[in-house]
Amino acid sequence: MASGTLLNRLMAVRHASEALIEPLDTEDLNLQGMADASPPKWHLAHTTWFFETFVLRPHQPDYEPADARWSYLFNSYYDAVGPRQPRPQRGLLSRPPMREVSAWRSRVNAALERLLESSGDAPWLELVELGLQHEQQHQELMLMDLLDGFSRQPLEPAYRADWREPASNGSDGDHPSWLACPGGLVEVGHAGSSFHFDNETPRHRVWLDPFQIADRLVTNGDYLQFIHAGGYQRPEFWMSEGWAECCQRGWQAPRYWRGDRAGEGPWRWEFTLGGRCPLAEHRPVRHLSWFEADAYARWAGARLPSEAEWELASRTFGEQLLQSHGELWQWTSSPYRPYPGFQAASGAVGEYNGKFMTSQFVLRGSSQLTPRGHSRDTYRNFFPPASRWMAAGLRLAR
Repeated sequence: MASGTLLNRLMAVRHASEALIEPLDTEDLNLQGMADASPPKWHLAHTTWFFETFVLRPHQPDYEPADARWSYLFNSYYDAVGPRQPRPQRGLLSRPPMREVSAWRSRVNAALERLLESSGDAPWLELVELGLQHEQQHQELMLMDLLDGFSRQPLEPAYRADWREPASNGSDGDHPSWLACPGGLVEVGHAGSSFHFDNETPRHRVWLDPFQIADRLVTNGDYLQFIHAGGYQRPEFWMSEGWAECCQRGWQAPRYWRGDRAGEGPWRWEFTLGGRCPLAEHRPVRHLSWFEADAYARWAGARLPSEAEWELASRTFGEQLLQSHGELWQWTSSPYRPYPGFQAASGAVGEYNGKFMTSQFVLRGSSQLTPRGHSRDTYRNFFPPASRWMAAGLRLAR
């Protein structure tokens, strides 16, 4: 990719990140509701640290980096770079203040602009592309983390008072149809030279028996039936570990469903980035753990699709597979493991995906919070099976 085109995209992404904090007050910038989430200020600082550490310091000799102590504050999980602030304590970082982080972002942006304008077609431009895509991931994470943090406050504040849920791209009120796929020996994984994360390769062959996949996602109304059938009280639908999580955490409904003000059913409300809203039965159910999605599928007499089945279905059926992108990440039955022949990149950037290929499950598609242009059929998102704060839903297979 020409460096000029890359620079334009990079600056657009960098400014989009900054626009995400415009509705927030100063007190919101260090909000961290749980150990798995990060404050908005940390997201903006970390993505800046990424460009400084992996692009500017190695490739811009006259660049003057930030205070060396900031690397400890804003490193995420790169052990090869050095130690870091414990993730559950990122909300304690009241210093440096946001104005210094913003000034740092501006300085890094200017340095990136100078570097790219003089770089021609350098091979390390791939690192800039990786950083751009990495920052888009953090844009989505920032909104999901804010939703978690605001949901824990008694006042139930809205991220934006004018927030509106985008129209669902499913057919409201219709029952799902089953799309039949003959299976066979198929190829999955990224092909070609366009950008992809390393965990999407190598492309390889997989044998799939014939299967059917639902043409749309499971809805809130569908999920209410599971609840009314005692789904959260019947261990026969749950994996043992999931049932233990359900009992220990007192799960009764998806993460952000609300009943009356006492916090229990009947479930009439959902907490969103626009605050508390009526629960719309026709919309896809969201903020489910893998354990809940798997239990629902078993109750419904179906199962979750494997990630290879999902990828083949999206490629085969195209727009017939409704809500495949731009609605919710969709849990699959596939553990997050390396593809055959996978090799992590050398150096610290090799820690980006490969070191997490254990104890997690794969999600496919993309959500309404995913930045435009950031999704593709081969994208492998991944989270632990008990996680519920992500924009995750499910579609059935059989």
